Amino acid sequence: MRKRFSILAVLVTILISPTWGAAPDFNREVRPILSDKCFFCHGPDAGKRKADLRLDTREGAAEVVRAQKAGVSELVARIVSADAEEKMPPPESHKKLTTQEIGILKDWVAAGAPYAQPWAYVPPVNHPAPKVADSKWGRGWIDAFVLSRLEREKIQPAKDADAVTLARRLSFDLTGLPPTPEAVAAFAKAYAVNADEAVAAFAEERLNAPEFGERMAAYWLDLVRYADTVGYHGDQDHNASPYRDYVINAFNRNLPFDQFTIEQLAGDLLPNPTREQKIATCYNRLLQTSHEGGVQEKEYLAIYFADRVRNLSEVWMGATVGCAQCHDHKYDPYTLRDFYSLGAFFADIDENAHLNPARRKGLNFNTLPSPRPPELLLLGDEDQKEWDRLQKEEAAKPEQAKELAKQLAALETKGRKVMVTEALAEPRPIRVLARGNWMDDSGEIVKPAVPAFLGSVKAEGGRANRLDLARWLTDAKDGVGGLTARVMVNRLWYVFFGTGLSRSLDDFGGQGEPPSHPELLDRLSVDFMENGWRMKHTIRLLVTSRTYRQTSEAAEDLLKRDPDNQLFARQSRFRLPAEMVRDNALAVSGLLVKQVGGASVKPYQPVGYYRHLNFPTRTYQQDNDERQWRRGVYVHWQRQFLHPMLKAFDAPSREECTAKRPRSNTPLAALVLLNDPTFVEAARIFAERIMKEGGVAWEDRIQFAYRQALQREASDEEKEVMRKAYGIGLREAHDQPEERAKLFGVGLTKADEALDPFKLYAWTAVARTLFNLSETMTRN
Repeated sequence: MRKRFSILAVLVTILISPTWGAAPDFNREVRPILSDKCFFCHGPDAGKRKADLRLDTREGAAEVVRAQKAGVSELVARIVSADAEEKMPPPESHKKLTTQEIGILKDWVAAGAPYAQPWAYVPPVNHPAPKVADSKWGRGWIDAFVLSRLEREKIQPAKDADAVTLARRLSFDLTGLPPTPEAVAAFAKAYAVNADEAVAAFAEERLNAPEFGERMAAYWLDLVRYADTVGYHGDQDHNASPYRDYVINAFNRNLPFDQFTIEQLAGDLLPNPTREQKIATCYNRLLQTSHEGGVQEKEYLAIYFADRVRNLSEVWMGATVGCAQCHDHKYDPYTLRDFYSLGAFFADIDENAHLNPARRKGLNFNTLPSPRPPELLLLGDEDQKEWDRLQKEEAAKPEQAKELAKQLAALETKGRKVMVTEALAEPRPIRVLARGNWMDDSGEIVKPAVPAFLGSVKAEGGRANRLDLARWLTDAKDGVGGLTARVMVNRLWYVFFGTGLSRSLDDFGGQGEPPSHPELLDRLSVDFMENGWRMKHTIRLLVTSRTYRQTSEAAEDLLKRDPDNQLFARQSRFRLPAEMVRDNALAVSGLLVKQVGGASVKPYQPVGYYRHLNFPTRTYQQDNDERQWRRGVYVHWQRQFLHPMLKAFDAPSREECTAKRPRSNTPLAALVLLNDPTFVEAARIFAERIMKEGGVAWEDRIQFAYRQALQREASDEEKEVMRKAYGIGLREAHDQPEERAKLFGVGLTKADEALDPFKLYAWTAVARTLFNLSETMTRN
């Protein structure tokens, strides 16, 4: 009786105070509520679904929604009930609907509970640019979409950034390096005459610079979890750096993204693949692996293909398919079978390099096998010929084993090897693993297939392969090309605006966040595909827009209304990524070595940092030549012991896909800038530049320093602060000769003995202060 009375009371309350209104947008307002508060028990996962109630489909929810008036809806009755036994979500779930969320659900039911297909899986539409009141503000359709939303919200866009700020922004965004003072001066002059033309020309020069590929590659390498080590157990080195070169070159030559996708997933399956296309397949080898001799082969085969499914789905589909490894996805339509069917695409990859210790070395000198391991590709034409000769002519002569070992060792230092993919003649069988248990052989064997709700893949032969999968991912008509394009352009927007149109860069599903400007994201996606999947085309559109040009300064009322800058009424301000922080110091000092491509480098690192890195134990050997000052994208990426400077500035270990790095602000970062040998040495070399190139007068030198570091003049207040820092440094240089000697001994370079050592020490103090300024390492 209590139960009936409580529900009746609730219904009476609802009937007395209905919330009739327009139907809320299902994908933007309703689905996020249902996904967060209801789908865990009443969503796609049939195995754990409670009360046989499914709320993610109209059919499943029809009985409780009864899309009529709110007063006869069981769903509404439950969400407003005061009875703990009837209340939904139940108290023990620790999920509670807010008053606003209850109102949205009531309005939705009252309007007939209309459902909509998940926004990410609806093919993008080429929406026309909306009309705006202020037709003079924008430069094209990107600005029209942004301004239209701002006008609806009655918000004015920010003013344009000044020339120096914009030049720095463009330079860091497109090359990852600061602009030279000369480039900024020329840009400022042109900007004052014709801002549109100046921005376009400045951006174009950097889009065509070799540094562009290095900057964009750093982001892509986060996505595909590139590292120089295997990750598991001993975290030994593996051969991957040529893949990084491939990525850099792909961005620089504007390789279409659909071809970029095909070459990485299935370059080995293309007819007569080129060397570059074979190197691209190193993507399939970038996962964490184990070189430990006692691993269970069956277990690690399951681990490897699961890793590949997770990364594939996050990188190209913006989906968390990995959540379906043990059961159907809790929030999205991905099933357990979908997970293993996707994994079956990778069942043809020869894993012997990871699971057979003898083949990891490339050659076993006890058995002297003749065939070259298929997963190792040696770079360099002459090196390749020599390798082949040694394999064919020498491998069959056991008496020459020692000499052969010496020759191969020399060859190792001369050339670079890279892990590539080679398909097995007979793919391994892939079973659906109950609860993800690799020891359970009871599951059915599945063939390669894409998630059932997304259609099917066209197979050239009888069995679909990785090439078919790659083509499906980039096929807008018969595949999910629209989804892939959406995911990529959303990430490009994030790179150049600091936040994505959808802030969920790797989850376009139920737990993700719908886009703030869905029509703009659609238009960008269609435009991307129609213009040949050329990333430079889309980037050019973004950085030449008026939206991009805005200042990052914001009034207090705007910060309160839009603290996360989802309306883009201003630009975003954020600290440079770890690699750029390092590169900026090297560039300003003049130490930076601008060599594109090559093996990974090992900069200065604290002694003993690897003391717990075992199997085998290792001693870090820093580079002692010009490699020490190469760009951060080339730094050796040790997964278990990431370089402490990179770690302090939030670089990921790259064990999994990283679409968005965290941005922290800790004292450790400041300590790195003050004490890391790279920054100490860079500051001293910068001080030498100040003394040699900045003139004779102190005033001239400090202005030179500011122009080099910040591309602007120092204010009177700043000059006074720096004069004090200089004075303190000068006194320390005289009073503490041991500290002066210690400072001059940091790094491989030697202090210029022709310069006054006391003044050099003082100017080094100024340089270190400049490197530590927030402005120096901030992209405004």
